[in-house]
Amino acid sequence: MKYIEFGQDQDQVSQVVLGTMNIAQYDTEGATAFLKTALEQEINFWDTADCYAAGGSEEVLGKVFAANPGMREKVFLQSKCGIRVEDGMKYFDFSAEHILEAVDASLTRLQTDHLDCLLLHRPDALMEPDEIADAFRILHKTGKVRNFGVSNMNPPMIRRLQKATKYKLETNQVQMSCAFTPMFDAGFHVNMESDPAIMRDGGVLDYCSENDMVLQAWSPLRYGYFEGIFLGDPKYAALNKVLERIACEQGVTPTAVALAWILRYPARMQVIVGTTKAERLVGSAQATSVELTRKQWYEIYQEAGNDLP
Repeated sequence: MKYIEFGQDQDQVSQVVLGTMNIAQYDTEGATAFLKTALEQEINFWDTADCYAAGGSEEVLGKVFAANPGMREKVFLQSKCGIRVEDGMKYFDFSAEHILEAVDASLTRLQTDHLDCLLLHRPDALMEPDEIADAFRILHKTGKVRNFGVSNMNPPMIRRLQKATKYKLETNQVQMSCAFTPMFDAGFHVNMESDPAIMRDGGVLDYCSENDMVLQAWSPLRYGYFEGIFLGDPKYAALNKVLERIACEQGVTPTAVALAWILRYPARMQVIVGTTKAERLVGSAQATSVELTRKQWYEIYQEAGNDLP
């Protein structure tokens, strides 16, 4: 496993992140066995959110921490808040009141006294940066949150928020895979009259690199917006062929190669793996051992159905 420095204390955290959105399907015993596999693979960064399984994912993690003294201290724990569902309707809420209440609720479910990082989950068009900054100040002063970041935000949004708070926004969690590449497409097709030339993200990759923000890639094995997994999908036969070839050459899984494609981008990168299968997690952890050449990176990009001008 390879590590990067993260946050104000420069914690050493794994580039492969365990995503726990679906962990609520386990009971405490099953979750414990799975989470121990993550630690055995030296994956020490775990990501969750208050909305995952309506809080159920955090509850399962909390029960595991309670049943396994010392495990919490081995983990860099990140959660997210801001997505609310009431009366069957979803909306976003970055009010100070909600952020403070959400963190307290997460800490209770997780059975811990602090989060190592808190992300604002999806942009709230009604956000007031000064109000968010006040919430951050309270959370940091009381020791409830050590670091802060955002999820799915573009550069103008991040700049507005960063201007208001003294705490560095450490990370931006965005959707990225070799079959979901709009952030790369726009860069390749600058000033061209084609759909790939449309910049839909405001230059997130360059902004995060310039401002030393960690880029966390979610849904690293999906195409479209939760449309499906490209591994083994006949629609992506050419992509799977090249992933399998490189995997065979390097003695790893095709999953590891697909994740390594993301980590190959020259920035502070992490990739979030959402599997709940121990064997797939082991295969995913191989990603940081994969060395992709520039030619292989571009081959994967093009075999996923993308073109270069």
